Amino acid sequence: MITPFHLLIVIVVISLAFDFTNGWHDAASSIATVVSTRVLRPLWAVVWAAFWNFVAPLTFGTAVAATMGKGLVHLEMVNERVLLAGLLGAIIWNYATIRLGLPCSSSHALMGGYGGAAIAVAGFRAIIVSGWIKPIIFIVIAPVIGMVAAILVTAATSWIVYRQAPQKVDRSFRRLQLVSAAAFSFSHGTNDAQKSMGIITAALVTGGVLPSYKVPDWVIICCALAMAGGTMAGGWRVVKTMGQRITKLNPFGGFAAETSAALTLIGTAAAGIPVSSTHVITGAIAGVGASRRLTAVRWGVTRQILWAWVLTIPGAGLMGALFEFVFFHWIHT
Repeated sequence: MITPFHLLIVIVVISLAFDFTNGWHDAASSIATVVSTRVLRPLWAVVWAAFWNFVAPLTFGTAVAATMGKGLVHLEMVNERVLLAGLLGAIIWNYATIRLGLPCSSSHALMGGYGGAAIAVAGFRAIIVSGWIKPIIFIVIAPVIGMVAAILVTAATSWIVYRQAPQKVDRSFRRLQLVSAAAFSFSHGTNDAQKSMGIITAALVTGGVLPSYKVPDWVIICCALAMAGGTMAGGWRVVKTMGQRITKLNPFGGFAAETSAALTLIGTAAAGIPVSSTHVITGAIAGVGASRRLTAVRWGVTRQILWAWVLTIPGAGLMGALFEFVFFHWIHT
């Protein structure tokens, strides 16, 4: 018999494993532009991204964690088993998309797995419908905001430097891209590391360890470390898709994409909306290409990515429900 305490420990460990896979998967989003423009070698790029992914969760607050942990599912209707099933469903979906080289959303995979497992146990009444509205709307809105912001940043910076020699512009933006890459990795950490914080804290509340929902400091530190470790592992197939197959980038374009994506992610994190950093940076990269000409964007590749986005929540939800039905009915909590 697996005791509730043992199950809680397993949830914490697997949540950190999910954070690791999240960092592994989204390392591509964090470093694709700076690697594809050859501003940094891949090894130094992942070190740079990992550092800022670690710093961000320690400094930015836990609004997204609160949304993720207690804003999507009625905690009184679920237990630790549901959380574990949802985590495993999300991890399997993440791994499958990494193998396929598709930059899907780890955030939405976790939402889908968590929601699917909850529905399998308590039906649709377990879902807090109002909590899902903004995240689902932002599946569409977030990449559009990233794209529009990238077009505006590209236009503004083009106007600033249009009288300067191309070689000087390239040298300047190679330096500036280090700053924009740091900003994007920081904004990624403000949003994505909080997802597992929310799940772990929800498990501590449902397990009776915490009297109310408040993310402990040790949870923040552990999730930040796991995210940074996953980023160090990298996700090179997705790097190729993000940095080379959507549109051709130079340091000027990389700066515009990272800056616009960073601003979008920091804004949504402050609002407590769990959006996908992958969606945002993909939209921003497409925006940089579209600002030159529409044919600069490989829209066929973009359509494949869009399908991955659309299928992530229901696909991960199905996997979470299957884990609940097939395996976890043997675990009594």
